[in-house]
Amino acid sequence: MARRIEREKTVYDVFVERGFIEKVTDEEKVPEILRGKVTCYIGFDPTASSFHVGNLVPIMSLAHMQRNGHRPIALVGGGTGLVGDPSGKDEMRQILTYEEINKNAELQKKQFAQFLDFSNNKALLLNNADWLTKLNYIDFLRDIGVHFSVNRMLAAESVKIRLEAGLSFIEFNYQLLQAYDFWYQFKHYNCVIQMGGSDQWGNIVAGIDLVRRLEGKQAYGITFPLIMTADGRKMGKTEKGAVWLDAQRTSPYEYYQFWINTDDRDVKRFLALFTFLPMEEVEEYGKLEGADLRKAKEMLAFEATKIVHGEKEAEKARDSSRKLFGNIPFRGEVAHQLSPSTDYSDDSVPTIYMDREEFVHGIPMFKLFEKTGLCASGSAARRLIEQGGAYLNEEKVETFDQPVTVKFFSDNKEMLLRAGKKKFHRIIILDKK
Repeated sequence: MARRIEREKTVYDVFVERGFIEKVTDEEKVPEILRGKVTCYIGFDPTASSFHVGNLVPIMSLAHMQRNGHRPIALVGGGTGLVGDPSGKDEMRQILTYEEINKNAELQKKQFAQFLDFSNNKALLLNNADWLTKLNYIDFLRDIGVHFSVNRMLAAESVKIRLEAGLSFIEFNYQLLQAYDFWYQFKHYNCVIQMGGSDQWGNIVAGIDLVRRLEGKQAYGITFPLIMTADGRKMGKTEKGAVWLDAQRTSPYEYYQFWINTDDRDVKRFLALFTFLPMEEVEEYGKLEGADLRKAKEMLAFEATKIVHGEKEAEKARDSSRKLFGNIPFRGEVAHQLSPSTDYSDDSVPTIYMDREEFVHGIPMFKLFEKTGLCASGSAARRLIEQGGAYLNEEKVETFDQPVTVKFFSDNKEMLLRAGKKKFHRIIILDKK
C-alpha cells in the first residue's frame, strides 16, 4: 500500500489557518508560487511618528513571510506620503511637510527592526521617495499614465466613496504612484507579490496590471481583512485613542493592559494574528472557558508585548499587572493573590508625582480621580464614587468630597487609586527641598 506523503506547510497555509487572508488575486497560482521563495512587499505611508496596533496585521504578515524563507520588503512611503492615500478615508488626509514625512519615516524604520531581520538582505527596507520624487511629470504621464483608464479608476470603491464628499486631484493620482511602486520593485528587486489591507485591493490590482503591460509578466496580490473586535469596534481604538507601538506614546504597561483586556470572544483569534505561538498552542488556549480564560489573555498580553517591547519589558508589565490584579499560574509559576501589603513601587504603573503641600488641607476625592485621568471630569468622578466603583489603597471610597491628606500615603510615600476593576493610577508624594 503506497504511503501518503504530506505536503510541507507553506506561508500560505500559515496565513489561512491564522486568519490573515481576505482575498488573493489568483487562488491557484498564489499558493503555488509560495511553495518556492519569493520577494513580497507592503507599503506604509509615514503619516505618524509611530505605528499603532491597527498596523500590526500587515507587519506580522511580513514577519511570517520571512520566517517561512521569503524576502519581505517594508516600503516606507516617503513619496506617497506626500500625496495621501484616499483609500478607506471619508475625507482628505492632512498634507504633511517634507520634514514631517522624513522624520516619521526614520522613526518607523526603527520599529520595523522589532519584527524583521534586515541582515544579509534577509529583508529590505526601502523608501519610495528614492524614486518617486525623481520622476519627471510629463514623462510619467506618457510612460505610465497612458496605461490607466479614468473610467476604471472612477469605478474603484475607494474613489466612488470619496467622489460624493469630494476627491482632490492629488489624491486621484495616488493609485498611479502605488502601481508604479509595484512595477519598480518588480523590475529592480524581483518583487512578485504586494500585500495590504482590504482597502488596498484596487491599488494592488492596478499595480499588477501595470507590471503586465510594461513587462509582459504576472504579479500577484494578497489582502487582509479589516480587524474588528467582537463588539464591533475597529481594532486598536480605545477611549484614549490609538494604541501606539512607541513606548513614549503608549507605555509597555499600558500596551500589556490593552491586550489583557481583550474581549473573551476575541482571545483565540488575536492569539493567532498577533503572536507567533504555534497554532496547536493557540487551539489549546482557545478551549479555555470562564476564569481559566484569564490564562489565555495573559499569554496574549505577554507575547504581544514581548514582540514590540522585548521580553524584559513584557515580564515587567506582567509582574506589575499581577501585583495589581492578582496572579495566575504562568508556565508553572505559583499563583498569589492581591493583598493589602502589596508593594506598588513599580515604574510600569501609570504614576503622577505631587507635592506634599497639596495635601496639607486635603484634596477632595473626586478631584483626585479627575487629576490622575482615571475619570474624564469631576462629575464623572462623583458618579463613579457614588456608584461604588472608586477605591483608594484597595478600600472602597464612600464619600465623593472626602479630603485626601498625607495620612493616606504609605510609608514609602505612595497611594494607589483604582477606578472599576482594571484602571489603576499611583500617586507619589514629593517633599520640596
